[in-house]
Amino acid sequence: MPKSHGTGRFNKSDFKKLGDRVVFESGVLVFHPENISIGNDVYIGHQTILKGYYNSKLIIDDGTWIGQQCFFHGAGNLQIGKNVGIGPGVKIITSYHSEEGIIKPVLHSKILFEQVTVDDDSDLGVGSIVLPGVKIGKGVVVGAGAVVTKDVPDYAVVIGSPARIIKYRNQE
Repeated sequence: MPKSHGTGRFNKSDFKKLGDRVVFESGVLVFHPENISIGNDVYIGHQTILKGYYNSKLIIDDGTWIGQQCFFHGAGNLQIGKNVGIGPGVKIITSYHSEEGIIKPVLHSKILFEQVTVDDDSDLGVGSIVLPGVKIGKGVVVGAGAVVTKDVPDYAVVIGSPARIIKYRNQE
């Protein structure tokens, strides 16, 4: 059984893949674990929600650290790379309601799905939000509270709402 510092306990067999040395803190909620793959040495903070979906993939690769109270919505497929740091309160969303004019309430309009990818070695700051269809490149830094609405190239540093590039990290 995976280690927990609190009451969050899951059976390894519940998941599509569950690596070694995975920590689920207390209050972690997991939906559709049969479609969730988690690598080795992953930490998942208190009250985080991993919202898998019945016909999609939510993948968290080796060495990733996830702060408390995060929300990962995997309906449109979500891929998080190796050694990614994710601050408390980060939200990653992979679906949205289509715009069907005023014919019907937005709540009842068609739901569209778009994959989100966060490449290796990136860091998502506290309270940042990543919207459907976004690809965050390798080694990216997303500032606290940023709202990422479009792709971010490798080693960029982005801040704001909507997120904008302010510089590139030194790649030495």
